[in-house]
Amino acid sequence: MGERSIFSDDPALYDACSDLLDLARGLGLTLGTAESCTGGLVSSCLTAVPGSSDVVRGGVVSYAIAVKRSVLGVSSKILDDPSLGAVSGECAEQMASGARRVLDCDVAVSVTGIAGPGGEEPGKPVGTVWLGVCSPRGARATLFRFDGGRAEVRHRAVYEAINLLRAELMEML
Repeated sequence: MGERSIFSDDPALYDACSDLLDLARGLGLTLGTAESCTGGLVSSCLTAVPGSSDVVRGGVVSYAIAVKRSVLGVSSKILDDPSLGAVSGECAEQMASGARRVLDCDVAVSVTGIAGPGGEEPGKPVGTVWLGVCSPRGARATLFRFDGGRAEVRHRAVYEAINLLRAELMEML
């Protein structure tokens, strides 16, 4: 299976990544990622597809608050606000915007959330994941609540990030 080895349990994810890259390539657009709870899995899945280098500009793993702030430019107002914080739509939007700026790409996706098993906060149980996307059309974020353990939450977040990028590209047609 070679290049597909990281997809051995989910060949459909490989196909989704390959299709996304073909779509971006056809539109002449570049992609980037900003990831927290997925720790680079979105970028890893995209770059496992041969030929991805002409579409994927890079990824920022912003697991730490300090990296979200200093590299991606997420505002202290959001990060320090207990009602918002790193697991919020506002943070996801700014992460995606920051990735688009830092990576100089056309469309960027972001992932921030609580994969577990610990880390839940009031109103933010394990499985709470915000995905953001930023393109020339602006930035927006979507909330997901995934069931399952850490691996399943992260896997589902990757899948939804690929779907979000595809949906954004489709809107740009």
